[in-house]
Amino acid sequence: MNMTLKPEFGLSGSALKIIAMISMVIDHVALYLMDDSTVLYETMRCIGRIAFPVFAFLIAEGFIHSRSMYRYFFTLLGFAVISEIPWYLLNGADGTHNVMFTLALGVATLMVLDNLQQRSLVLGFLWTVGMAGLASWLGVDYEWRGILLIIISYIYNTYSHSFPYSRGMQLFCTFVFTMHYGAIGAVIGCMVLYLYNGTRGFVQGSIAKYGFYAFYPVHFILILQLQ
Repeated sequence: MNMTLKPEFGLSGSALKIIAMISMVIDHVALYLMDDSTVLYETMRCIGRIAFPVFAFLIAEGFIHSRSMYRYFFTLLGFAVISEIPWYLLNGADGTHNVMFTLALGVATLMVLDNLQQRSLVLGFLWTVGMAGLASWLGVDYEWRGILLIIISYIYNTYSHSFPYSRGMQLFCTFVFTMHYGAIGAVIGCMVLYLYNGTRGFVQGSIAKYGFYAFYPVHFILILQLQ
C-alpha cells in the first residue's frame, strides 16, 4: 500500500500567499498613507520586503505546474493592465509600472527559456539578460532584479531534487537580489521561503486563484479611498 506523507512542519503554498499579501498591504499602507519620517513607517516598509521574493517563488512554481503556460501569462498580463489604473492614480506619471507586469515578464522569460535550455545555454542566457534589461527599460517594479529572482526560483524548483545544496543557493541568491530594498526584510523573506514544505495548502480552485490576482488591484483601490 503506497502512502504519500505530507510534511508535518512548515508553510504550505497557500500560507506563503497569505503572508506575501499581508506583507504587501502593510508595505503599501505605509508608502501611500503614512509619514515617511517615523519609525513605524520604516518598520512597515521593512515587513513589506517579504512580499516580492515569496511572489517570485510562487510564480515560478505555478509556471512549472501550470496546464497552460500561455493562459498563465495572459492572466497575469490582464491583471497587470487592470492594476495599472489604480497604480497610475497612486503614483502618477513617474515612469514606473506595477509588479504584475514584472510577474508577467518573468513568465514570458520562462516560456522561452524552458525551450532554449534544451538547445543552447548561451541563447538562454542572452534571452534572460535581454528580458531583465527590458524590465528595467519599461520601469516595472523590481526591474531586472525581479526577473532574475523569478528565474532563480524556477531553477531551484526544477533542479532541487538533483543538487543537494540548491535550496541554500536559492536562498542566498534571493537575499543578494532583495537586500537592495532592505537587508532585514530580505533576511525575513528568505526565512519564510525556507519554511516552505512543498504542499499546496488550503487555497485551491479557480475562484480562489483569481481571487488572489484580483486582490492586487482591489487593495490599491481601497488605499485610494483612504487617501
